[in-house]
Amino acid sequence: MLSKKEKELIAEIWGKLMPVAEDIGSDALLRMFSTFPGTKTYFSHLDISARSPHLLSHGKKIVLAIAEGAQDISQLAVNLGPLQTLHAYQLRIDPTNFKLFSHCMLVTLACHMGDDFTPLAHAAMDKYLSAFAAMLAEKYR
Repeated sequence: MLSKKEKELIAEIWGKLMPVAEDIGSDALLRMFSTFPGTKTYFSHLDISARSPHLLSHGKKIVLAIAEGAQDISQLAVNLGPLQTLHAYQLRIDPTNFKLFSHCMLVTLACHMGDDFTPLAHAAMDKYLSAFAAMLAEKYR
C-alpha cells in the first residue's frame, strides 16, 4: 500500500507535528463537527466548543494514536487492537465517522503545514489515514 519512502515521510510528518498535537487534533475534530453535525452525537456529554479542554484533550489523544501508528505502519493492526475494541464494542461509534475524520484531518494538515504539505505528502497521508480508518473499522465486520 505505501512505499518505503511514503512510510518514512508519514513518520517524519507526525514526528514534526507532535508539539502541536492538541491544535491539530482539536482543529480536525471541530472541522468534522462543523461539516458533519451528526458526528457530535458521540460527544454530547462533552464541551466541544473551539479550544475547550475536552476538545483539546481528545484531539491530542487522536493525534498521538495516529502518530504512534505511523512509527510502524506494518504493525498497524496490532497497535490499533485496543482502539478497535473500544470504538466498536464500548463506544459504538459509527465506522463511517472514521472516514469523515480522516478527510477532516487531511484538510487540517494542509492548513497547518502550508507549502510543506506537498502533493507527495498529501497522497501518502491520504493512503495512511484511509488505512488507519479502515483498521479502526475492522471489528465491525
